[in-house]
Amino acid sequence: MAKMSFDNTENAFKYKSDKELKRAQFLFSTMSSPNAASLGISLAKWVINWNLPFKGLIKKTIYEQFCGGENLEEISTTTQRLANYKVGVCLDYGVEGASDEAAFDATVKAFEDTILFAANKGNIPFIPLKITGFGASEILEKVSAGTTLTEAENSAWLRIKQRIDKVCELCSQHSKMVLIDAEESWMQQAMDDLTDEMMEKYNKEKVVVFNTFQMYRHDRLAFIKASHKKAKEKSYLLGVKIVRGAYMEKERDRALEKGYLSPIQPNKEATDRDFNLAIDYCFENLNDLALFIGTHNEASSQKGVDLLAAKGLPNNHPHIFFSQLYGMSDNITFNLAAEGYNASKYLPYGALKDVIPYLLRRAQENTSVAGQTSRELFLINKEIARRKSSKS
Repeated sequence: MAKMSFDNTENAFKYKSDKELKRAQFLFSTMSSPNAASLGISLAKWVINWNLPFKGLIKKTIYEQFCGGENLEEISTTTQRLANYKVGVCLDYGVEGASDEAAFDATVKAFEDTILFAANKGNIPFIPLKITGFGASEILEKVSAGTTLTEAENSAWLRIKQRIDKVCELCSQHSKMVLIDAEESWMQQAMDDLTDEMMEKYNKEKVVVFNTFQMYRHDRLAFIKASHKKAKEKSYLLGVKIVRGAYMEKERDRALEKGYLSPIQPNKEATDRDFNLAIDYCFENLNDLALFIGTHNEASSQKGVDLLAAKGLPNNHPHIFFSQLYGMSDNITFNLAAEGYNASKYLPYGALKDVIPYLLRRAQENTSVAGQTSRELFLINKEIARRKSSKS
């Protein structure tokens, strides 16, 4: 097996200056303290909501750690910097919370600009999107529940489909792949059905559109298999993006409140089991699907590496991709890239005020996910010490 060294901090942080590394050390040290992190999150919300003159501080700290730039000009510098280390980019227009038809149409225009920006850049293979940025979540929830729509709601649902189709068509024309994110379970069925439609239309000869499967749901392994069966029956290729998931507390609380069985796995071990079983299943079916492994878990990344080696497949197999969020798990991304694997960063961009919801989730995730912040901090401290030693 091709055992990876995810402890090589020289590879992991080669792209960061000493100053940037110290900033990351400060951020992850802060996030390692729940009280300090909670205070910081509250202050950030206060600064933004009250338009206080501290936005520059937020941009120079948490924003620059987890986002690539406020506009396409700024993002160009970041994407080129990653390209220098053979790291690809999932270019994520990170604005959330659109709430009316004009805003939804504006989102389409922003995605068109993003795709055209990425068109001739080989290191930007992926364009992620959230369907809730293109239409009202209330419509998605009603469609998912099988509720009869009014004439106006039917028209709104049709417009959502048309907007997503427009983005997928443009990506197909410019040889980019679309990662359609999963969201809350009560609106996911509509998104799954819409994504299947897009895959059937655009995944005939190559995988253009990927659906996202959150493996902290206990039904998603079976759903991957059902989606694969459907794709074979309808003669299209399946795009599978697997993640562990992002809405656990919200899902459990809603299930308890409304009195239905929670869709969430009973424990982390069950999530890890299904995540790895999904990798196994996809590797057995690489002729008619592509797999995007979105994880900060070193063991899951190693599993993908092991299976490529065991099957005698090249490191850069065109149907296997690894990815981590920008600003996190550089030890995985950059070490994979150094060995020639298809490794990328999920790179959000957008005006500071627009990506605050994303930044707060990153801060909260690092505070709440057991071991994540301590691992990041350990590796950063190790690299700082290595650099000091090499200079002495």
